[in-house]
Amino acid sequence: MGTDYQDARQKMVDNQIRTTDVTSHSVLKAFLTVAREDFVPTPLKPLAYIDDDIRIAVGGDDGVARYVMEPSPLAKMLQLAQINRDQVVLEIGCGSGYTAAILSLLAGSVVAVESDSELADAASERLSDGGYDNVAVVTGDLEKGYAAEAPYDVIFINGAVETVPAALFDQLREGGRLVAAVGVGLSAQARLFVKEGGAVSGRAAFNVSVKPLPGFRKAEEFVF
Repeated sequence: MGTDYQDARQKMVDNQIRTTDVTSHSVLKAFLTVAREDFVPTPLKPLAYIDDDIRIAVGGDDGVARYVMEPSPLAKMLQLAQINRDQVVLEIGCGSGYTAAILSLLAGSVVAVESDSELADAASERLSDGGYDNVAVVTGDLEKGYAAEAPYDVIFINGAVETVPAALFDQLREGGRLVAAVGVGLSAQARLFVKEGGAVSGRAAFNVSVKPLPGFRKAEEFVF
């Protein structure tokens, strides 16, 4: 007997997402709509709705494996971003395309940057097959964002980072928001950054533990 993915998706929303103070109707509806099983490796489809990160690629030269983010922190961070259908969103770290699919239902249009060309090609195909026509997947350096389509109303970093590069803040529209998990392991915090008057300010919203993206390392500090 096969997995009832629609029932599993409903249970994911009810038991994993709603229970972590996610109340946004648009976010909940998006998670109920997007088939997570379509964005994980075929052998892992029966595990698509577990409350955990799912690995989609082994680490490259940098040794950083790639994952589909656990549903509950992903939903909380997307709610923090307060995305609406009039906005243009830049996603950093497209991975398999799952978050881009969620974003496509929240935003007017989405640019999703991915540094791994194989992941980018596969994500683009999945999104096209799923009818997520307002998403463009581009291959490039995650830390550089995608200046060609800037400025953006929202930038969403799809993984933990040690630091947020200035290049990404530069691509925010005035009044724009950037959401990222900043830190390492259990000590990371979901942070909301807002650009006002050309300057960016940030605040910690909640603790979060998500897998890191490659790059985004703090510069080493020298002690004399």
